[in-house]
Amino acid sequence: MPGSSGNRINNFLSVGRKKKLIRFAENMTFDNLFQPRYEEIVEGFEMKGRWHRDFFNNKNDIILELACGKGEYAVGLARKYPDKNFIGVDVKGARLWRGLKTTHEEGLKNVAFIRARINLIEYFFGKNEISEIWITFPDPHPREFKARKRLTSPHFLNSYARFLKPGGIIRLKTDNILFFEYTQDVIRDFRHELLSADYDIYGSGIHNDATEIKTFYEQKWLEYGTKIKYLEFRLGRR
Repeated sequence: MPGSSGNRINNFLSVGRKKKLIRFAENMTFDNLFQPRYEEIVEGFEMKGRWHRDFFNNKNDIILELACGKGEYAVGLARKYPDKNFIGVDVKGARLWRGLKTTHEEGLKNVAFIRARINLIEYFFGKNEISEIWITFPDPHPREFKARKRLTSPHFLNSYARFLKPGGIIRLKTDNILFFEYTQDVIRDFRHELLSADYDIYGSGIHNDATEIKTFYEQKWLEYGTKIKYLEFRLGRR
């Protein structure tokens, strides 16, 4: 029938929109999700410098996952390390829903999520409040004029320095070789400390947190034969 293909597409899109709206509504019921308005963020986010005392109720290390998507690393690491705290950050509420849902289904009390743009990240944490950062498959922003938006650009590293503890490790996992090598260039040029770099973490024989947890899309890339890159570094003295 004429137009039947278009109707199927419209119906598919309509179902997708409805699913997102349902997830957004359910997100509002989760007590470990923070999604403040822009004004609340820049005027003084209530949890900044108070995450240990007012949310986690302990003094355990806080590990941050940036561009967390569904929160596979925040949740996976929280299961493995109940004596540590984890916070996932992403702007996509429908993706965060999966991580939030899992934490409540499993009763994980050491995980929180923030829905916000990462360019505002320094407003959420106080000095030395974060012990470690994971950057898991971020948008590589391949065009050179968007280099400043890369989550390992000097601009972002300066932001992280405002709340990362001295000696805190930043871990990057990516499928994009250009972004991976860009990050190594930044580390070298700005005299940060490269701890390790691997162009094929799964072919290296290494078994650690970087290989034990795979995101949904990472598994797909591996099935296509894509090599996953991984590096660790510390910020230089500041």
